[in-house]
Amino acid sequence: MSQAKFTEKKYILTLTFVISLFLFWAIAITMGDVLNKHFQNVLHISKSESGLVQLSIFGAYAVMGIPAGLFMKKYGYKNGVILGLILYAFGAFLFIPAAQNESFSYFRIALFILAAGLATLETVAHPFVALLGDERTSDQRINFAQSFNGLGAIIGPLLGGFFILDSKGAEGLESVKTLYMIIGSFILLIAILFWFVKVPSLKGSHSHEEQSTDDENTNVVPDSPLYMQRHFIWAVIAQFFNIGAQGGTWAYFINYGVEKTGLADNQVAYYFSFSMAMMMIGRFIGTFLLRYIAPNKLLAIYCMCNIGLCLVISQSFGWVSFIALIMLNFFLSVMYPTIFSLGLKKLGNKTEQASSFLVMAMFGGAVFPPIMGFVANTNVAYAYLLPIICYLVILVFAIKYYKPHTLGQPYVLSKRDIVR
Repeated sequence: MSQAKFTEKKYILTLTFVISLFLFWAIAITMGDVLNKHFQNVLHISKSESGLVQLSIFGAYAVMGIPAGLFMKKYGYKNGVILGLILYAFGAFLFIPAAQNESFSYFRIALFILAAGLATLETVAHPFVALLGDERTSDQRINFAQSFNGLGAIIGPLLGGFFILDSKGAEGLESVKTLYMIIGSFILLIAILFWFVKVPSLKGSHSHEEQSTDDENTNVVPDSPLYMQRHFIWAVIAQFFNIGAQGGTWAYFINYGVEKTGLADNQVAYYFSFSMAMMMIGRFIGTFLLRYIAPNKLLAIYCMCNIGLCLVISQSFGWVSFIALIMLNFFLSVMYPTIFSLGLKKLGNKTEQASSFLVMAMFGGAVFPPIMGFVANTNVAYAYLLPIICYLVILVFAIKYYKPHTLGQPYVLSKRDIVR
């Protein structure tokens, strides 16, 4: 079988633009973690109450996943992107009245609408990237795109640390209002520019799938209902726990750094940005390693590494544990895109619908931070024992349930399984 290309020339412009979306929504999500600590300081709320920031963000993913998928299926990928950007910008602009009223509830409404835009972008962007080339390299494309998500995750804490948590902005909400007004204006400009981008036809981009003689296709009936696709069901479960671990890790990163190292809020925000740099590096390295290591195996290795790091973090070994917390993001790097791409394999015309459910699975990020917050109210280090549960679930998926398989079909080992 010939070596599959990363993408085709006709897709380069569209792929470049869609990849930029990964950067933009990462900025918004990681800014939420900076706001988490800022709201504790300015609005005088507890750690568990500040976890409601993540509930607002990831709750929107649970609500918006299916509507975004239906919109994409009816109106196409391009219009789905534009809708997501408009919601993103509108939510950012709502930070202006929220800041003027100094209302945590208003901020949560603004975050929910903004995150509805992020959920729409994620629902559209992942299958969009997967379709922009050969399916055999979809894992590489999605991980490569997620590398720029890592770059956005670096920029988010830097912006938050500089504009919100520094000495000038730390005492009030004026800096929050100004920053989100700028973000909203920029995102609205991107939506207008994308309106003029001509998207090439995506029909037949995965035609090799139907032509393939690989006997692994005997395990799958692509057009069967999604609840019959075992690998997809497990991907949704794994993604729920993955985003739960990720959301909880990020929500209390600044609290951990302040309490366990004695650094100031804005200093820890910069370390948070550095940890996001580790995530970006992890994704670039992961994209390279996926050329030689099966995606599920790499996922399993990274899970086991994070279990060990969480144990170190929970023991409060000062800077040793804080460095382990920073490194956690390196091994979180490949989890989201790899789970996503494995879950979409061999689903035929159910791909868009499947993407909606995988985005909805990000509701895990709304569930775990408040739970971790209750533990963190006593000792923030002990809260990092909870993500271990998440990594164990992902490990089961990576080892046993990642293979495309329709329930009721006999499983036949493919040549690829034997070789790998």
